[in-house]
Amino acid sequence: MFDIVSFIPRAIAQSIPLLLGSTGEIITEKSGNLNLGTAGVMYVGGMCGVIGAFSYETSGKPMNGLLSVLIPVVCCLLGSLIMGLIYCFLTVTLRANQNVTGLALTTFGVGFGNFFGGSLIKLSGAEVPSIILTNTSNFFRTKLPFADSLGWFGQIFCSYSFLAYAAIIIAIIAGRTLRKTRVGLHLRAVGESPATADAAGINVIRYKYTATCLGSMIAGLGGLYYVMDYANGIWSNDAFGDRGWLAIALVIFTLWNPTTSIFASILFGGLYILYIFIPTGTNLANKELYKMIPYVVTIIVLIITSLRNKRENQPPEGLGLPYFREDR
Repeated sequence: MFDIVSFIPRAIAQSIPLLLGSTGEIITEKSGNLNLGTAGVMYVGGMCGVIGAFSYETSGKPMNGLLSVLIPVVCCLLGSLIMGLIYCFLTVTLRANQNVTGLALTTFGVGFGNFFGGSLIKLSGAEVPSIILTNTSNFFRTKLPFADSLGWFGQIFCSYSFLAYAAIIIAIIAGRTLRKTRVGLHLRAVGESPATADAAGINVIRYKYTATCLGSMIAGLGGLYYVMDYANGIWSNDAFGDRGWLAIALVIFTLWNPTTSIFASILFGGLYILYIFIPTGTNLANKELYKMIPYVVTIIVLIITSLRNKRENQPPEGLGLPYFREDR
């Protein structure tokens, strides 16, 4: 039988990297920057967190819970910030093509992670091609102490790490900021019509840089969560999969709304692991078909979204276009 109590926590845990990636990309795209390098940013964020955690675990010092969490998080944010700055310098300052730049960053991010991942594997002397950071992962995966005493309610709502709750809070704050604040209004104006925003006295360059770098840092946390929480502190090259691309698809699915992304990411997270919970017997072909479900749904959603004619369902008008102030 389908075990809903076990399925929901697994779906939510699977959804957190998607939620952080899509939230970061929504903030970026609201400024008019189309960063297809989100997958690479998440990869670099996860790898930088692993480098920080590996350095601390192998330092020979007693493990401190606060430092065990703080060091990987800071390293992750710095690595993701650098990726965002590289993207902005190329696309905003030098006005390079955003699509090409994003794809190049994805390739660079995967190569960065695989190179340093392989180097750390050699340094650790591991017999398997992976880095195991169990001590650091245990601190990241600490759940609320009263979760087990609440039965099914605790298992569904209280059995997650701090990064999972932080991802939801970040999405809610981002959604409210975009809709209800002056900063959000200015950011949306920059994405819709940078020339008009510039004429109104809004610093277009600053908003593009800030939104893209902030979005990259949030997306990078998705990579860190995957390694330290979902994968139990185990890094293997190319293990991150296609979550970065699914996060970009979620941006369109949620119509650029971070709050809606909370529920959409859980839906996609559930579809991603659905094949594990549906009995297929010895027929492996059916299991492979079930693995296709999230990608089929993604294609259907993109088709439906493209058919919507309402203006509020469309991306920012300035998305993906370089801004030349001289043309204003």
